[in-house]
Amino acid sequence: MKYNERIKEIREDHSYTQQKVADLLNVGQRTYCDYESGKTRIPIDSIIILARHYNVSMDYITGVSNQKGHFPCK
Repeated sequence: MKYNERIKEIREDHSYTQQKVADLLNVGQRTYCDYESGKTRIPIDSIIILARHYNVSMDYITGVSNQKGHFPCK
């Protein structure tokens, strides 16, 4: 699974709106929408924020692994 599909899946699993996640990342909703659609690459620091927030590994978010794991430190 590609990272853009994974971040959308995780967001929907938590019943979050794109706006809620965009606020978490301090970006506009349109920018976050572009991350999910794959039009714009999500910055690594945003991936770290999402991994910490959702308590999943960065490998899971990026699609390297299908094991959710846990974020190394909270």
